[in-house]
Amino acid sequence: MKLFSANASQIIEQHLKVSQVIDGDSIKVVSIFNKLEKEIRLYGLDAPEIKMNRKLKEDEMKTQVAGKFLIQLGILSLKYILKLAPPETKITLITEKENFKDFYGRQLGYVILPDGSCLNEILVREGYAKALNDYACSELAHYQELNFAAMQERRGLYAFAKRY
Repeated sequence: MKLFSANASQIIEQHLKVSQVIDGDSIKVVSIFNKLEKEIRLYGLDAPEIKMNRKLKEDEMKTQVAGKFLIQLGILSLKYILKLAPPETKITLITEKENFKDFYGRQLGYVILPDGSCLNEILVREGYAKALNDYACSELAHYQELNFAAMQERRGLYAFAKRY
């Protein structure tokens, strides 16, 4: 497993733990010391939605995959994150200074697990999220390679769908 190594100028935050897994590409974290909570959108990837919303309708049109099926895939992605990083998991958060927030004002980040592995990378490599270039990140080319391999080997969500 490749340990995380972003090339961009970074902000590293420690002493955080997962407080909630929102969906397959977003979590909430809380500071162990001051109890401040914030939502984090994972860099470089996208997972199917878990409820009906505007983005799900867009994904339905782009992929030509039924929304109800996409929701089921999104729930599988959510469950996979809950296995890897359930609430109370201590994490380190790395954010690239150049690409700090997404369109909705959420902080973007790489989530480093206690064993030093990167949650973002695992999700893409194992096929539970796809590489996404909507928000630039230094690991995008690597994630695109991992995503292609996951598709070819029908790992994770690709075992159920050719695209999502």
